[in-house]
Amino acid sequence: MDRFCIITNSGKAENYQMVRHIVQYLEQQGKFCHIMQNDRYDIGGIRHFTDVSKIPENMDCAIVLGGDGTMIQAAIDLVHQDLPILGVNTGSLGFLTEAECQNVDVALDRLIRGEYTIDHRIMLKEIAKFPGEDSRSSCYALNDMVISKTGGCRLITVKVYLNQELVDIYRADGLIVATPTGSTGYNLSAGGPVLVPGLHATVVTPICPHSLNKRSLLLDAKDQIVLEIGQTKDVGEDQAVFIADGRNVGSLHTGDRLVIEVPHATTELIKLSDIGFYERMRGKLNGN
Repeated sequence: MDRFCIITNSGKAENYQMVRHIVQYLEQQGKFCHIMQNDRYDIGGIRHFTDVSKIPENMDCAIVLGGDGTMIQAAIDLVHQDLPILGVNTGSLGFLTEAECQNVDVALDRLIRGEYTIDHRIMLKEIAKFPGEDSRSSCYALNDMVISKTGGCRLITVKVYLNQELVDIYRADGLIVATPTGSTGYNLSAGGPVLVPGLHATVVTPICPHSLNKRSLLLDAKDQIVLEIGQTKDVGEDQAVFIADGRNVGSLHTGDRLVIEVPHATTELIKLSDIGFYERMRGKLNGN
């Protein structure tokens, strides 16, 4: 690799110092670096943090400094750029990041020598209610898409259809649709199963369901998921909010439908270490 795009929130002093170090280290070895600011802006109502139109052509890799939130933001913004991402953890958990600040030089050396593999992570895309006019304004998620109750609703009703067939009806605080990458996040906290990253599947998990027999649904990623907001009470509509990877996308009411698919585009995460998924999961989730 010779050409690197570095994405960071340089407003944080520790990130700025690390960017300077990475640029100096790479340029000393004859590599090209381009720094992108991680600043918020909106296109078509969808929140973004990296203006991909300003990324030079023929870049080999994106180095993203931050925690899991910054990694997710970058993954969504870079979804059509065909750039593998190396995460350098300057946050707390860093489940998606591959390198820590204290060993960044070793990570860069391995990257330059080609000593890495690439994990292809599936994503989610909403194509009906919030489709967007182009890829930059489309609604993607790397981790999960969530319907959550709002307003004065004590519960909401969500009908789940799979390939146009009604699968189940949930009365709950909300519903989570997660990828394998996102299965260790909100889905896990809500009692859903952990999916290994390479699994071509999604999981639907209710949030505090109003029934003892309502559990998660494990679905093939080829299946189209339709979520319809029902009506819990005889009087008044159900009110909910649609959230994609922590971004508040828009409001939903009784009768609204979301259509969620797994697009062909994937997020490419660079893997440098030989640490397996389960060992990494135990270490991160147990606070080690």
